[in-house]
Amino acid sequence: MNLMNDNTKLRESFEHAANIYQQARPDYPAELFDDLIHVTNLNPGDRLLEVGCATGKATLPLAKLGFKITCVELGAELAAIARQNLVGWDVDIINGSFEDWQPEAETRFDLVFAATAWKWVDPEVRYIKAWQVLRPGGHLAFWNADHVFPDGADPFFRDIQTVYYEIGEGKSVENNDWPRLGELHDQSDEIEKSSLFEVVHIRHFDWERIYHVDEYIKLLETFSGHILMEEWKRGKLFNEIRVRLNSRAEKSVRRHWGAVLHVARRKD
Repeated sequence: MNLMNDNTKLRESFEHAANIYQQARPDYPAELFDDLIHVTNLNPGDRLLEVGCATGKATLPLAKLGFKITCVELGAELAAIARQNLVGWDVDIINGSFEDWQPEAETRFDLVFAATAWKWVDPEVRYIKAWQVLRPGGHLAFWNADHVFPDGADPFFRDIQTVYYEIGEGKSVENNDWPRLGELHDQSDEIEKSSLFEVVHIRHFDWERIYHVDEYIKLLETFSGHILMEEWKRGKLFNEIRVRLNSRAEKSVRRHWGAVLHVARRKD
């Protein structure tokens, strides 16, 4: 399978998790939104464009702060659920790909942002398209929610790797698949290389969540790699996770999340 087809399959896989995505995925820290608004000097009523809103995890906190938001979401099911989750707020959800979407004539945005979605947009297109739809002096912002491993992290994740290796899905040692706090990849170079944006702010955030057995399985069911796993592999893995977590007194796992907020200003 070529990489482009592979990426398309991964990108489209989240449709299968539409019904559980909002509940299973973590909320982003309030401090991240505070930081974003402070750096970009946004004011209530400003127009925001979100690339890949999924079910509205990052949309709702910003809608509640009084912004007018247009979302472009690839998945029809995800877009439908986002509409339900965002009823009553000044949010317009368009079902389609960001690469193909065209804004109404003369519409320009104060901020283009993406939460755990920017990596799925065609790298040949994403910076050009964001530049085109932003007003002069507008900003681009994006971040992911990734697994990080601080000192004292729950040993469960390294222990369960034996099962991932047994089913042929183990983490590689070389690719920094075990980042510590503050070690997540910073995409400043890629932004600057576009020649369309100037990086004005990079900040790392981290937070943790406790997952009970079923909550953790649900979370895994929202990850593209697990969604597309062969059924026997997923069955074996989830069964082993249940056995191991149920054998713990607290029947839960502690997972640390990390995000790198990238903010860049449009060059004129």
